[in-house]
Amino acid sequence: MKARPGHPYLAGAPLLFAHRGGALLAPENTLEAFIGAVETWGADVLEMDVHLTRDGELVVIHDPTVDRTTDGSGPVRSFTLAELQALDAGFRYQNSSGETPFRGRGVRIPRFRTILERFPHTRLNVDAKDPRATAPLIRLVESLGARDRVLLASAEEDGRADRLGYRGPVSATRRQIRLFYLLHRLPLGGPYTPATDALQIPYRWEGRQVTTPRLIREAHRRNLPVHVWTVNAPDLMSRLLGWGADAIQTDRPDILARILHEESGRPLPPGHRERDSGR
Repeated sequence: MKARPGHPYLAGAPLLFAHRGGALLAPENTLEAFIGAVETWGADVLEMDVHLTRDGELVVIHDPTVDRTTDGSGPVRSFTLAELQALDAGFRYQNSSGETPFRGRGVRIPRFRTILERFPHTRLNVDAKDPRATAPLIRLVESLGARDRVLLASAEEDGRADRLGYRGPVSATRRQIRLFYLLHRLPLGGPYTPATDALQIPYRWEGRQVTTPRLIREAHRRNLPVHVWTVNAPDLMSRLLGWGADAIQTDRPDILARILHEESGRPLPPGHRERDSGR
C-alpha cells in the first residue's frame, strides 16, 4: 500500500460541492445556478459537465442532447455555439412547487470559458462527458493558468486527463473505483492504491451501498480524499460527515451549508444570514 501525495485543490475539507451548480435550486449547469451556489450558498467547488459544439466550443451541459433541459431538441454536437445559445436553458426547470420561474428569463447554455473567467477564485470540478472534449478542455485550462483550481473527472479510461498530460488534479475512473471497492476489504486493506487524486463515488450504486466507513478509512490511509455524490438528504449528509467524507456533492447547497455550519462550525453563507436575520 502506497500513500498518494495530497493536492492543494483538495484542502479545506469537508468541502461543499454544488452539483451542476445546485440543480434543485436553479437550472442546472447555468451561470445563474453557479452564481447562486457561490455568492448565496458559499460553495467551495462548482461541479459541472462539458460537451463540444459543432464548431468546437466547450459548453457546460450534462446530457449529450439538449432535450431534457432546454426548449430545443437534438444532440449538442449538432449545434453551433450561437445556435445553442439561442435556446432557453431555463425552460424545463421546475422548483419544488412545480413552477417554472426561469422560463423566458434569458437563461442560456454557457461556454466553459465564461464560467472559468467569471469565477477566478473558485475551484471547478469538470467532467468531459465526451472523451473528445478532454484535449481541448486541457488546452483551455492550461492557457488560462487555471490548472491548480480545476479538477478534471472522467468515468472512462479513454477520457483520463492525466493520460493526456494534464498536471492538475484528477479523480478516479469507474475502473479505478471498482477495483478499490473490491480490494479494500482484503486483509490490511489490500494492496491497491488508485493512481488518482480523489475518489468521487456514489453513496449507493445499482442497489448496493458503495460508501462505507471502512472504505473512507482505507482511502484516507492512502491519503485519498473521498467525495460522495449526489446527496440531497440532510440525515445522509450528516452521516457521511460523521464518517469522515471529505466532500459532498449536492443539488441542495443551501441544506449542506446549514449542516456544515451546525456540525463543523463553518460560517453561514449570505443566503442563510439573510434568512435568519429576517425571522
